[in-house]
Amino acid sequence: MSFPMDLSVKQKFEAYPENIRILLESIRDLIFSVAKQEGILDITETLKWGEPSYVSKIGSTIRFDWKVKHPEQFCIYFNCKTSLVDTFKEIYGDTFIYEGNRAIVLKINEDIPLEALIHCISMSLRYKKLKHLNLLGA
Repeated sequence: MSFPMDLSVKQKFEAYPENIRILLESIRDLIFSVAKQEGILDITETLKWGEPSYVSKIGSTIRFDWKVKHPEQFCIYFNCKTSLVDTFKEIYGDTFIYEGNRAIVLKINEDIPLEALIHCISMSLRYKKLKHLNLLGA
């Protein structure tokens, strides 16, 4: 499944080392795949704070990035003013490493807990419809 890439995002991906680009492109594909699975067809892709960013009209922004100063990991960022990361912590506990209430930290050389990550992405893409529910309806 292929989705046309925003030009500024494409340039960002081209700046990553090849192994990181491939990994982060798989995260991008996962976001679009989850959106399609949820019937969300209005994903906007752009750069926010220099990071690939994805948002739906009924959801909260998802960003991700890899940084040279932490080459062994990448982060998937969520709006810190939402209950998303706190909910992820409640549901998934130590399945993930968290950065405060704003990010899931993933190690580049470790398997990604895919089922849990898909669920987290889904909750973020649908956040405005779930925010009133206990544990976002999980």
